[in-house]
Amino acid sequence: MIRLLLVTPHRNSLLELALAMEKYDDVELTWTDSGQKALDKLSETSVDLVVIDKDLGDMPGLEFAEKLLRVNPMINSAVLSSLPSHEFHEASEGLGVFAQLPLRPAKKDAEKLLKGLRNLKDLTAGITIGSKDPGS
Repeated sequence: MIRLLLVTPHRNSLLELALAMEKYDDVELTWTDSGQKALDKLSETSVDLVVIDKDLGDMPGLEFAEKLLRVNPMINSAVLSSLPSHEFHEASEGLGVFAQLPLRPAKKDAEKLLKGLRNLKDLTAGITIGSKDPGS
């Protein structure tokens, strides 16, 4: 199961992305409309990816990504941004951002995100942080 949290005060901006993702049986979507509500939710539960709007009303999307690192640095994030890719890379450096998305992500963006997440989950399957090899 791939668990996603969509964080936006403007549901229409993520509607096409959400509709494309809801078609998959292995995707579970949850919505929240502010950065603080999302941080509160993520302090209690974990997701595979947080899709963050450019502006959350109570904070900019990249500020939320920075705060998310303090709550759980293992959660991937994708941020909506109109910045050119090199400027976005500079602005999001060190924030653990998995992907930049256009301001109105479409079906193709959803498919690309899911493919990347599935690949990441396949790569990390079976890895346990802090475990010791029983053969050592």
